[in-house]
Amino acid sequence: MKDKRPKNINPLTIRLPLTALVSIGHRISGIVVFLFIPLLLCGLGESLKSEAAFLDMRLWFQAAWVKVILWGFIAAFAFHFIAGLRHMLMDCHIGDSLKSGRLGAVMVLITTFVIAGLAAWCIGSVS
Repeated sequence: MKDKRPKNINPLTIRLPLTALVSIGHRISGIVVFLFIPLLLCGLGESLKSEAAFLDMRLWFQAAWVKVILWGFIAAFAFHFIAGLRHMLMDCHIGDSLKSGRLGAVMVLITTFVIAGLAAWCIGSVS
């Protein structure tokens, strides 16, 4: 018998639990980190060419929009790293119950916000 119930496939109207949002965020942050690594390696390679190139890169990294992009990379990396640790602990059956899963998701978000705030402070104080 065919199911005639309506199907809601709009992701904007589905209310996902926090654990699912952290899991999806872990995947998205992995993509962001993967895409930004070549840019950072290119900047590192450029800065290692000579002292003048290093000073040029230092001036380039003082631009506000570059600092924002750098902060975004650090925040995405921090989230991905901490959420990855959570996933690895859950693979070892540590914190894989419903209650501890929610607590772990909250801890991932709080820790990420603290690290992102510290990164913003450090990047903003460097001139």
